[in-house]
Amino acid sequence: MRADSAVDTDREPFPGRTGPSRSRPRRRGARRRRAGAVVALTTATSLALPLSASASPGLASPTTITGTEAATRSDAAAAAVDGPLVDYVNPFIGTKDDGNTYPGAAVPFGMVQLSPDNGHNVGYDYDRTSVRGFSLVHLSGVGCGLGGPLPTLPTTGAITSTDYGQYALGFSHDDEEASPGYYRVGLQAAAGTIEAELTATARTGVQRYTFPATTQANVLLNAGQALNRVTESDVRVVDDRTVETRITVRGFCQDTEPQTIWTRTTFDRPFVAHGTWDGSTVTAGSDAASGGEGRRGAYVTFDTTGGDLDVEAVTAMSYVGADGAAANLAAEAGTFDAVHDAARSAWEERLGLVRVAQGDPDDLRTFYSSLYRSFLAPNVGSDVDGRYRGWDQEVHAAEPDFTYYQNYSLWDTYRTQQQLLYLLAPDESADMALSLVRQGQQGGWLPRWGYGTVETNIMTGDPATPFLVSAWHQGLLAGHEEEAYAVLQQNADGVPPADSPFNGRAANVEYLRDGFVPHEPARSGKPGDYDLQHGASATMEYALADAMLSTMARGLGHDEDADRYAARGQGYRNVFDPRTGNFRARNADGFFVGDADPAHSDGFHEGTAVQYQWLVPQDVPGLFDLMGGTDAAVDRLDAFFAYDELVADPARVASEVWVNGTYDYYGWETYNPNNEPNLHAPYVYLWTGQPWKTTDVVRAAATLFTDGPDGVTGNDDLGTMSAWHVLSSIGVYPIVPGTDLWGLTTPLFDDVTITLDPEVFGRDALHLTADGVAPDAHYTQSVSLGGEPLDRAWVTGDELTAAGTLDVTVGTAPSAWATDPAVSPGAVVPADGTVERLFVGATPRQPVVAPGGRTEVAVQVVAQGAGTTSGTLEVTSDGAVTATTDLADWTAESDGLPATVEGTVTIDAPADAEPGTHTVRLVVRDAAGIEAVREVSVVVSGESWIADAFDNVGIGDPGAANANLDGSGAYLLRDLLADLGVVQGLELTVPGTDLTYLLGAPPAGEPDNVAADGQVLEVPEAQRATRTLSVVGTATHGTQRGDLVLGFADGTSQTVQVALSDWCTGSPEPGNILVAKPGARGNGTGTDAFGCGLYATAPVAVPDGKVLTSLTLPRNTRFHVFAVATDATGAVPAPQVEVTAQARCLGGKAFVAVRALNTGEQPVAVELATPYGSKLFGVVAPGSNAYQSFATRAAAVEAGDVTVTVTTPDGEPQQVTAAYDAVSCS
Repeated sequence: MRADSAVDTDREPFPGRTGPSRSRPRRRGARRRRAGAVVALTTATSLALPLSASASPGLASPTTITGTEAATRSDAAAAAVDGPLVDYVNPFIGTKDDGNTYPGAAVPFGMVQLSPDNGHNVGYDYDRTSVRGFSLVHLSGVGCGLGGPLPTLPTTGAITSTDYGQYALGFSHDDEEASPGYYRVGLQAAAGTIEAELTATARTGVQRYTFPATTQANVLLNAGQALNRVTESDVRVVDDRTVETRITVRGFCQDTEPQTIWTRTTFDRPFVAHGTWDGSTVTAGSDAASGGEGRRGAYVTFDTTGGDLDVEAVTAMSYVGADGAAANLAAEAGTFDAVHDAARSAWEERLGLVRVAQGDPDDLRTFYSSLYRSFLAPNVGSDVDGRYRGWDQEVHAAEPDFTYYQNYSLWDTYRTQQQLLYLLAPDESADMALSLVRQGQQGGWLPRWGYGTVETNIMTGDPATPFLVSAWHQGLLAGHEEEAYAVLQQNADGVPPADSPFNGRAANVEYLRDGFVPHEPARSGKPGDYDLQHGASATMEYALADAMLSTMARGLGHDEDADRYAARGQGYRNVFDPRTGNFRARNADGFFVGDADPAHSDGFHEGTAVQYQWLVPQDVPGLFDLMGGTDAAVDRLDAFFAYDELVADPARVASEVWVNGTYDYYGWETYNPNNEPNLHAPYVYLWTGQPWKTTDVVRAAATLFTDGPDGVTGNDDLGTMSAWHVLSSIGVYPIVPGTDLWGLTTPLFDDVTITLDPEVFGRDALHLTADGVAPDAHYTQSVSLGGEPLDRAWVTGDELTAAGTLDVTVGTAPSAWATDPAVSPGAVVPADGTVERLFVGATPRQPVVAPGGRTEVAVQVVAQGAGTTSGTLEVTSDGAVTATTDLADWTAESDGLPATVEGTVTIDAPADAEPGTHTVRLVVRDAAGIEAVREVSVVVSGESWIADAFDNVGIGDPGAANANLDGSGAYLLRDLLADLGVVQGLELTVPGTDLTYLLGAPPAGEPDNVAADGQVLEVPEAQRATRTLSVVGTATHGTQRGDLVLGFADGTSQTVQVALSDWCTGSPEPGNILVAKPGARGNGTGTDAFGCGLYATAPVAVPDGKVLTSLTLPRNTRFHVFAVATDATGAVPAPQVEVTAQARCLGGKAFVAVRALNTGEQPVAVELATPYGSKLFGVVAPGSNAYQSFATRAAAVEAGDVTVTVTTPDGEPQQVTAAYDAVSCS
């Protein structure tokens, strides 16, 4: 503890608590279910209503918000909250600028979310003006496309297209409206406007279409298109009112396992015609279509010329099977108006759980809209008979008094929404927690982001742990504690097997051994996000989860487990670099890597080290100590929030100084209210004794929630952002997820009543007041809890709900309330001892040295222990190269943190060193006898035959800015290529071929590739036997093509077009062969998490009988050539000639005739030598002769020999002799 840190790190936030905050078990059997928990029409009257029945009387017609009003309405004066609360909800909020919400119809936690799709990847975007269909599943605020099965659209006229992007109908926001459980739009069809209305029950979507008078009023049911990939679809027209489908989909951000839904649609009257389509073929009268990927669906047609313009349709869905969809339909079907009335009533009841007495109308609409979105997920997954499809893909029977839920965006919702739903929907929250346990049991592992019946592996860390541990603290797992603990323990201590679709804690082997998740962006796992590609943030997430799990282990009596999880909860320290004073990623060697600037550092998932620095809620006092004490932490917080500017103009700072783009994750030093990692950061001030700053920051952030389509910060992430807004608005917030600890701040409203379930909480309401709160009077002066003064800015969940009242007195300036450091929330798992660790490594990991050359390798020793640590470094080699170091003795000041000592290893290769790989061994030992060993592979390089043409530097090192492949400062990373086996200077093979090549190995920062611009490469003799070749390289700014000219020894040439894929593409050019594609690239300051790599062009054949002598590169400088791969052996082939000699007579004189036939595959120089003279032939092509008849000037010659000297280009001369017989010409 630093001297200026006044926080007591040993004091727990709620002394003496070793178990959940609520000891009474969750009610089973006789427990009360709210009518709105899972909305279905359950009265005998409604079930008996025919589909044509009129609306139930007694409920006022809803006040709705039109699409145009969603963007424009604003009232100035504060008002009392009168009338239905559903009228304060604007479902269009968040439908623009990637809030990714949806405006359609759903009930709280319903399986079905019936909403329009207009071309956006998650369904609906406010700026688009055509509707493709109304589909059944939408998750509020997700970041990638998923759901959207069975988009159904009313049309008129002939069916001329089967692609919903083509047959979509236009609309105007002036003719669009929405309210909870209801959506309406006017569609501009060929025969006139079609009014489409949507509503829903838990498991059905109900549509009402009012057509113009026409004989071709169609309804298109599209089974083959959705918001993610449809891999199979079947559609069947059962009778003249009924259509069934089976749809199999997969994918969310990346690929997933497949899952199937079944639907059954019934219409309120017979259709007069029907048909199906398969691909682009429409077949009138067809009853069925089925198959794999591709467009597929059915259409039904009504005649509305008789005066009855309305058609109602009810679609039920099931994850269990066709019988489940039919049962859901039978149980929940009703008339449109009856279903709408029930949905509206359900929403009114839910919204009424939090009743604000009065407020500014805009604030009320944004508040109740956020509350509405908080109830949209998780979603019912079980059918009306209780059956559900588990994560083992088997159908499971109903458990007594249990509703199964699915769709968990856990990396998001564990921070805010879980806790809000515990207060407002404890029954459902208990089922949600148990459902998650069941998913872990049945699927074999706990998910991170579950959709339907599959894990998507999206995001990093272990978010299921704080989610479920929160539920345990809240008493929601009563009766299932050990079940839950078992799946949590497996999740925390293991790694899913290779045949599991789960990534899980993919880095647990390294994390449990070394104390941190290494940042290895080139490594990858199953589809989805992979923890080793985000090593620093994954370490912090693991540590948070472990700390929370330790509290559950302790409460259940697993003390040994509790001790080790608590120790692991300090793992955040292992990625804190004392040299920079910030969190940083470390590689597998233990080095800190990436940019030292925390705004640009690597290894943090969707954020920066500046934003992640507050993600230590389990030990905030320990965090402050790392930062230099509480005062230093306050300075960081003030800078992070731009606090001085914020006090003067909170709205401007929130919208202009803080991060303001939904996907603006990187390069920022300020608060990002659009994403989860730092959502809790405003509440960190509660540990500093300056709670008024929390109030200032929270009120500034609240200005970002507005009553317009862009009125949500970032993706809403299944209610996470909305729950943040609701909780911060009422003045209570879960400051340590995985506990039941709540922070307090001044509410935005002066009077809020929260309805509680008395059977769970022992009290039926929590009343919060802040009389007189206003923009200029929002500082807490005092607080009373249950009528008793409270001097701290936090409470436990038990204290909060048992008190019944929380009264805040406000003023115009900060006060002394909760400023005593002794009453800060403290640490859940304070520091307890230091683990000693030792690491050694070298950069680059595979250094290259030329024969007769020298290279220097940066070596680091990273030591972690108490106080000062010292030791030695021993360097040895295998003898083929020599190695020495300047770091034989070292000392590090650790103080419990990973301390780095840097030095150099010098490697020399003798002039006669053979190209290949050799080993240098680094052994580091500390005074305590701890040892770490690292073997470094040293490459003695060969020489690239195209090196003379190199003019671009494409391969570099992280943060060194020593390459620039694409002209924008980005480049391939040497070590990551080497990790994949692509090592500069070694002979390599193009995968799947016998073509070999060698990447040039110049010193770092020097050219290593050719930016093609018509350069002529002379082919060396050793490569002239090539029969097949391929260009090894990559392209920038898209796939690049050009003409490659092959020049031959006989003077002819051949032109072929070659193409190289863009270096960072996800869809390589057909025919290209992937050579290596690491998961990251260099950017000059560190790395970017973009997979970029090298390719080989489709192989090119050298024509038979031709000898390759040159290559002329394309004229395209975005076409980068790193090597030319060939099937030549690399050895200079021996010349092959057939020599004949003959003495003969001509005109009475003897002549010696010599013929040398080139039988090889390369041109040669030939010298013919006889006793009577010699002749040199400079180039004799393959198959050609060198011939000369030498005159003896005599009438006879004796027998003798001729000598033929044959020389290949760049080769040694060889001699061949031949004899000739004597001849007499007299």
